[in-house]
Amino acid sequence: MKQISEPARQIDVIHETDVLVVGSGPGGLSAALAAARAGVAVTLVERFGCFGGNITVVGVEGMHWYRHEHTVESMGIPKEFEDAAKEAGAAVPESQSLSYEIDSEGFKLVADRMVEKAGIHPMLHRQFVAPIMQGDAITGIITESKAGREAILARRVIDATGDADVAHRAGAPTRLTPREDMMAASVMFHLAGVDKEKFMEGVRADPQTYADWGGGGEWNIETSGKEDEMFSPFLGKPFAKAIRAGIIPAHLNTIAGTWGAVHDTGELTYMNLVHLDGIDGTDPDSLTRGEIEGRRQAMLAIAALRRFTPGCEGARLRNFGMSLGVRDTRKVDTMYHMREADVREQGRFEDSIGIFPEFIDGYGVLILPTTGRYFQIPYRNLLPGRVKNLLVSGRATGAERIAHAATRNMACCAVIGQGAGVAAALSVRQGRDLDNVDIGDIQAELERQGARVW
Repeated sequence: MKQISEPARQIDVIHETDVLVVGSGPGGLSAALAAARAGVAVTLVERFGCFGGNITVVGVEGMHWYRHEHTVESMGIPKEFEDAAKEAGAAVPESQSLSYEIDSEGFKLVADRMVEKAGIHPMLHRQFVAPIMQGDAITGIITESKAGREAILARRVIDATGDADVAHRAGAPTRLTPREDMMAASVMFHLAGVDKEKFMEGVRADPQTYADWGGGGEWNIETSGKEDEMFSPFLGKPFAKAIRAGIIPAHLNTIAGTWGAVHDTGELTYMNLVHLDGIDGTDPDSLTRGEIEGRRQAMLAIAALRRFTPGCEGARLRNFGMSLGVRDTRKVDTMYHMREADVREQGRFEDSIGIFPEFIDGYGVLILPTTGRYFQIPYRNLLPGRVKNLLVSGRATGAERIAHAATRNMACCAVIGQGAGVAAALSVRQGRDLDNVDIGDIQAELERQGARVW
């Protein structure tokens, strides 16, 4: 491979802060809010033009779609996201659970207000490119933007990039899931022009359950059995018919999935129908292929819905999410890796920084939290090896395969983020290294902020 040498350059330090959060998805936005509420100066860096990550950028609007009558709530900031959206008129009841679907566009405004109210310094449109290191300690980051390269210094850094970009480039040990084993990436889209009454008549005439997810393609799943008779807003039959009619190529039997809500205005939102294997979110060429192929498959899905789904005869594309939804790339070798037994068997930890209901969704497994079971997340799961002053938040924390299918979910990422934000803030306030902050102090502050740790 040919190489060139970049000339050495001096980079201006444009900002200094106590806690710097890189990435503003559920794991980053919650971390920034928690740290600010714990009394330190916080800066939030985001590569896109809005906060919210998977909610706003990808369009995954069902943050709590696992909630049922006996589900145990994590409380804290994850619940606050949904409540704030409801209060702002940016949420509607979700179709398969006792939760609300968060409007991806409306939540951009909700997140803006939350950031402003907390006194967080916002820095949008800045891409992380490199860590600033002093020996084995991270002391800030370098970003690239329309303004060129800029340096931001910080006493503590939280990596909420999803792909462990900061940790990886800072020298923390990470593991990249082999491409053939990665969870499929998704293209989220929303429809307009749907006849709500006719669509719902069709759903009532042929109700689908989670058992109907089986039958080929991506949709053969393991459940605990209790999910099998529960209603699911699953769409599979229109696409099987479209394959037989020659509308969809036969090899695209992975087109199937769920819808979130149908509106009186004719919108059918949170369409999770396109799932792309072999897309590596750390490879821009792979992402390019996925974006283009995903949009192509989405239009095939819409053609099938128009032909074979009541109420969708006049459906049209309203919008795509701004980016692919990526579920699985790098994970950091944190001090503790979440195990399959932890998420299946109600793992308990003395250094718990939050709880999450027994919800597993990925790698062909679906377990819904309908019986009150839940697991705890230990603080050690946020601490990377070899790099000081750094915490990891979101889906990049260490986890075995099935454990990742639980912890990568947006609400769990927000639980992890709130714990990371509180720990980083207390580390600064107390003048202690991150691995030496008193866990009792972290837990007490989390409880003061309304989170549940036990």
